[in-house]
Amino acid sequence: MNPILFKIGPVEIRWYGTMIALAYLVGLWLARREARRKGLDPLLMEEFSYIVLPAALIGARLYYVLFSDAWYFLQHPLKILAFWEGGLAIHGAILGGAASALWFTHRKGIPFLRWADTLAPSVVLGQAIGRIGCFMNGDAFGVPTQMPWGVVFSPDSPAGAQFPSIPLHPTQLYELTLDVIIFLILWKIRKQPAPRGFLFFLYALLYSIARAGVEFFRADSLYITEGLRTAHVVGLIIIAVSLLGMFILHHHRTNSAKPRISSYTNPSRCNGKRTIVNPKP
Repeated sequence: MNPILFKIGPVEIRWYGTMIALAYLVGLWLARREARRKGLDPLLMEEFSYIVLPAALIGARLYYVLFSDAWYFLQHPLKILAFWEGGLAIHGAILGGAASALWFTHRKGIPFLRWADTLAPSVVLGQAIGRIGCFMNGDAFGVPTQMPWGVVFSPDSPAGAQFPSIPLHPTQLYELTLDVIIFLILWKIRKQPAPRGFLFFLYALLYSIARAGVEFFRADSLYITEGLRTAHVVGLIIIAVSLLGMFILHHHRTNSAKPRISSYTNPSRCNGKRTIVNPKP
């Protein structure tokens, strides 16, 4: 696999940047469509896209810096800005995007969970497209394998440099496939009656489970300590938060559906006896 899509003289157009741009455009188009369906102003989604892209890139870079070799970056602080040399993490991008969404929705007076539900299918589809860039770039790569679908990466890619001429698990394609499946699930059920926030929590839950599974095959994982992968720890936290959020939504919906009971005494109509009134929910 070659990370360079094509060259125009001295200018190189790379797969990774091209796929990130494509993911951004497709995600924005889909999010505008969903915003319109949900009664939100599509222009707000476009305005948000100018904020979330840099926020996601900053989050992705800081996450990588923190969990890869923080001491090295403290000694070479200018290297923190050199993201073009490699080093972006999807969990950091998600956290950065979520933080920007919280700020934006608060500023615009939009319920965060309504906004998050609108964005969820776009986000996971964008992640799937981005993994094509990772595959062609030779990063986010897997461990060596004897399976017939093992991939030998270009020597000038991160995977090829670490494992020259050795077939590797195409973990980028594993995650791409799982992301597409998650997108199809979300797209199928997005119109079904559900409490606000359910689609967002379902996305976070399913993606965290999928990523945790793929992580076992990754050769370039980030580690909190030896033997403890960062993606597994962060994934477990997101899974726990998602399950808690879904439980709260279900509990709130169940309580809201119960008829409210009020009592009053009306001597002229019920001879002083207490009457139970069950108004419509």
